[in-house]
Amino acid sequence: MMKIFLFLLPLLITFSHLSPAAGATKLGTEKLSHFRFYWHDIISGPNPTCVNILPPAATNKTVPTGFGMVNMIDDPLTEKPESGSKLLGRAQGFYGVASQEEVGLLMAMNFVFLTGKYNGSTLTVLGRNPVFHKVREMPVIGGSGLFRFARGYVEASTHSFDIKTGDAVVEYNVHVLHY
Repeated sequence: MMKIFLFLLPLLITFSHLSPAAGATKLGTEKLSHFRFYWHDIISGPNPTCVNILPPAATNKTVPTGFGMVNMIDDPLTEKPESGSKLLGRAQGFYGVASQEEVGLLMAMNFVFLTGKYNGSTLTVLGRNPVFHKVREMPVIGGSGLFRFARGYVEASTHSFDIKTGDAVVEYNVHVLHY
């Protein structure tokens, strides 16, 4: 009898950790949400929201894509493409040129929501963004707050780009499953 108890004890301990603990989050019903907002990457002017933290390597002068460059961002997310429209949140993170053949960015950013029902919640996007494609798709890999266990994708399309300043406005359509 003791041998059986000693054999089952590790299983009992393991399965006891799988049961819901006091105060555990109940997930509820999963839902699909769609958001559309505009991402403002401002490089020019007195208050840029995008700063270069690593220029392209000096040895990459023959690579026209800017391969190796990395920018840190704290970009506004607005309801409409105009810079003065309602601020919904911020995109905080970085992007770098990760392709030698085209301007293909590796983007790692959190969409931090600052208004309404999702105030304080975040969505995390990590993916490849070939900026000269009409529509680019990147995965949503997680979130926090009301977006815990989130997954989905974003579609980015350039609304405007100023070749002189480098400033860009990009429309983001976000499709996310969350609880």
